[in-house]
This record gives sequence, C-alpha cells and structure tokens, in this order.
Amino acid sequence: MELPGNSITNYIFPNNYEIWWSILIVIYPYITGLIAGAFIVSTLSHLFRIKEFDNIANFSLVTAFCFGCFAGVPLLFHLGQPQRALEIFITPHWTSPMSIFGYVYFTYMILLAVEIWLIYRPFFIRRANETEGSGLVGYVWYAMTLGVTTYHPDSLRADKKISAILTGLGIPWAFALHGYVGFIFGSVKAIAMWGTPLQPVVFILSAIVSGMAMLLLMYTFIAWRTKMPFEYPMIRKFMLILWGVFLIDISLEILELAFHKYELDRQWENLEPLMYGPLWETLIVGQFLILSLIPFLVLGFISLFHPKDKMTLFLANLACLMIVLQVLLMRYNVVIGGQLISKSERGFVEFHWDFFSREGVFMAAAIFIAPFVLYYVISRVIPIFDSPAYEPEDDEATEPHTPAP
Repeated sequence: MELPGNSITNYIFPNNYEIWWSILIVIYPYITGLIAGAFIVSTLSHLFRIKEFDNIANFSLVTAFCFGCFAGVPLLFHLGQPQRALEIFITPHWTSPMSIFGYVYFTYMILLAVEIWLIYRPFFIRRANETEGSGLVGYVWYAMTLGVTTYHPDSLRADKKISAILTGLGIPWAFALHGYVGFIFGSVKAIAMWGTPLQPVVFILSAIVSGMAMLLLMYTFIAWRTKMPFEYPMIRKFMLILWGVFLIDISLEILELAFHKYELDRQWENLEPLMYGPLWETLIVGQFLILSLIPFLVLGFISLFHPKDKMTLFLANLACLMIVLQVLLMRYNVVIGGQLISKSERGFVEFHWDFFSREGVFMAAAIFIAPFVLYYVISRVIPIFDSPAYEPEDDEATEPHTPAP
C-alpha cells in the first residue's frame, strides 16, 4: 500500500510528542543555585574573615535559608503524586541521584538552621528575658533559647567556633547540593546538550554568580527602602569577586560548546542546528552576546577604573540584574532547549508556553516570589542587619573586671 504524497512530511514521531520537564524544572535548579551563591558570600566573612563582608554575612545566610525552604517546591508541583515525595527518605535508593539529593538537601538545611540559631542566640535570650516567658510570644522566645536564658562571653566564643566549623562544612555541602543537579543532567547521555562531564561544574559556577548577583540586588533594595547607608567598599570588592567567578563561568560555558565543535562528534550534529535554529535568540543572542558580554564588561569597568560611588551603585545593579537573567536563561536553554531535540533526531519539538496550569508561568513566578516573602517575615522578627552578638546588660554577660590595687 502506497502512502499519500506528503504523509511522511507530516508524520509525528510518537516518542517525543511533548516536553515533560517544563518551566518548573527550570525554576528548580535556579532556586537551588541561589542558595549556594548566597551561602558562599556568608563564608567570606564567617570563615575567610574578609571585613568588608561582615555587615552582610548574616543577611546572606538568612537569604540562603529562605531560598532553601522553597528549593524542593517546584518538584512537588511537578510530581503527579506529591504526597509520595517523602518516600525518598523512607525507602532510599543509593543509586538514584534524586534519593541522595533528599539527604543532602535535608542535612544542608539543618546546617543552615543551626548556624543561624548560633548567630542569633544572644538575641533570642534577650527577647526571652524581656518577655519573661509569659504569654504566647514569651513561650516562643523561650523555646528558641532551648531553655538556656543566660549568655556568657565564653558562650559567645564557643558559638563563633562552632559557627566557623559549620561554615567550613557548608562549603562542600553547598557544592554538592547544586552540583548534583548538573550531575543529573550530565548523566543523561541521550540528550546532546546534557551529556557532558562539565555540566556539574558549570551548574556550580553559575549558581555562585546568580546567588551573589541576587544578593546584591536585594541588599541595594533593602538599603534604599530603609535609608541604610550603602557600603561602597564592600560593593566594589563584591564586584571584583563576582567578576572573577563570572569570567570562569562563561569561559566554561563557551568551552563546553567549543569542545563539541572541535570534536565534530555525533552530538554536534544535533547541537549545531539547535543553536542556529530554535535557540538562536535565547542562547546565542540572549545568553552570550547580551547577558554575558555586557555584564562582564561592566564588572571589569567597575573593578579596574573605580568610578564614583553613585555610578558604581548603578552599574553594579545593572550588571547583577543582567547576570540574574543570564543564569535564568541558561537554565531555560539547558532544561527546555535540551529537550527540543527530537528523540528520533528528525527535527525539533515545539515548546508551548502555559500560564495558568499547575506547571505554568504564574505558578513558577509564585514559587520564585515565596522566598522573598519569607525573608520579609523573618526580617520583621529578628535584626538581620544589626549585629545580634551583643552582650546582655547583666553581670554574667560581661568579662570579669579585676579591681584596681
């Protein structure tokens, strides 16, 4: 039996009818990346003792915790039966990256919570003593002290030591948290854009730059909103470090594509028409030419020529905004763009934008906004930018004085 003239042209291969990993899976690695980047900034003060970052160290730690609280939410909405998500803890499968992620994520959140508790323990004790444990609010503050309502200078020194140890442990844990996301994509050899050993490294570096950029945008907005003076020495050093990490990040992203081009392997046969076809605007023009080149030049100008304060502030926020968008577009190009290649390797699959469904744009936007709402709530309760490590005004909290002879 002969087929009609154009039937083979209009044939749809049934193994690739739609894209299953949608916009929520784009937001998922993006939020986990913001956790890692924000936490790294806190280590610059708590562990590496860079004084310029002392005033934003606690802010970055709380921000990382807020993003961490919603890191797994996109996956829950993506799952057909989210009530079964806890089974990765109850019935672990050690050969599954997602199962291992559950333990990495859970222990990392515990580490963040304990470190924040140690930093703000003097404040919790002060509030518990002021309320005298009466009423609902008093019971809450008393519970936050874990029953210890006195604070001695020795306690302060011990808390700082433990906090430094936790910060040191948190650095490889943060890399593991986000590097495993790149590992999941890199282990899928069937998709040309994912199957590369550089994927985990690129994901980690992009996580650091996106988290740092988002942190500066939040800091600038909060300082403007509360009329807090801007710390321009910190901003300049912040831009210098961000410039160096961003240079390594975009270099590896370009190197990854250049390697496939040089090898002229089978993967490049699929990547080349994809790059010059469906991903031309988002990958080549958007991600590389606009959102990578311009912030790289702006950060270099700030770091090398030291413009005036207001110009530095404006250019720093412009560069950080473009970096945040660059990493978001990079996640889209990897997650969605990688799935545009038909499994039959005959043409491309079309991605249809959805706005109002369970996995639509509005749901992704709501999940992304949620960490900022949580930060606002926490900032109404604890003094994030004020140093909480003050000494209570009683004799037990001050160093003993030796009487004069």
